[in-house]
Amino acid sequence: MASTEELEHLALAAKISGVEAEIVLPKSLEITISRMRLHYLDWGTAGRRPIVFLHGAALNAHTWDVVCLALRQQYHCLAVDHRGHGESAWSEDADYSGDAHRGDLEAFADHLNLDQFVLVGHSMGGFNAFNYAFHHSHRLAALVLVDAGPTMLVKGARRIVDFVNETAELDSFEEILRKAMEFNPRRDPRLLRRSLLHNFRQKPSGKWVRKNDLRMWHDIRKREHERERLTERFGQAKQVSCPTLIVQGSLSDIFTSEDAQKLATQFSDGHYAQVGEAGHTVQGDNPRVFAQVLSEFLDKVL
Repeated sequence: MASTEELEHLALAAKISGVEAEIVLPKSLEITISRMRLHYLDWGTAGRRPIVFLHGAALNAHTWDVVCLALRQQYHCLAVDHRGHGESAWSEDADYSGDAHRGDLEAFADHLNLDQFVLVGHSMGGFNAFNYAFHHSHRLAALVLVDAGPTMLVKGARRIVDFVNETAELDSFEEILRKAMEFNPRRDPRLLRRSLLHNFRQKPSGKWVRKNDLRMWHDIRKREHERERLTERFGQAKQVSCPTLIVQGSLSDIFTSEDAQKLATQFSDGHYAQVGEAGHTVQGDNPRVFAQVLSEFLDKVL
């Protein structure tokens, strides 16, 4: 029954997004490395160039579903749940630092023997992707950062943090859906209802809670230190040797087009693209155009 519902949901999502593709479900797989269990979605077509997709904070691997569906005939798409998100394990010591995420990605790439792969990251996933590329760009064919950069707008970021905290635990799923629609009214409620089930679980008490570990938000001092280190590394972006695309959502309240274009010039082979009719979560708001932008970029640089 679950597979049938997932197929119907994906077919509707593709139709609403204007994506024409064979409707298939990915394999849901896990690896455990250094006591950290990571869950990921494998969209098949092994043997083609891999693309690894990293989601943003408080999201999960399913945020890339329609994008992967659109690209799976060209590439081997793999979408990872970060530690403390989705179906991946939570860190025992609440370590959600950039170095911890980079270690997970290093282990993931080594385990799957990935080389000359494309790395795509949205928001927090973009920071983690950049951090990996900063150290290992020789292993990448290309890097794509989606609405992520060192000059993200505080007001927009605060709106996300407030939404996550407000939906940490709620009495009903309908309340979650209502708050999610208020947060992002561009989403179709028919799709949002199913998508939210990947982000929430129901407790025996009947209350609904987030699947992501909210301890990652609590240590403000640690987060400030992480931001300072990341900003310093972005200042050395020319060390990233692979072609890099900076994608910005035209309606984003997190990252401006001016800042995105400026960031692209700081890479040794930087490119910029804007996706219209999309806010911060570009891949969810306009997956068809995002997949098209990504495909055109890769056709040009690979």
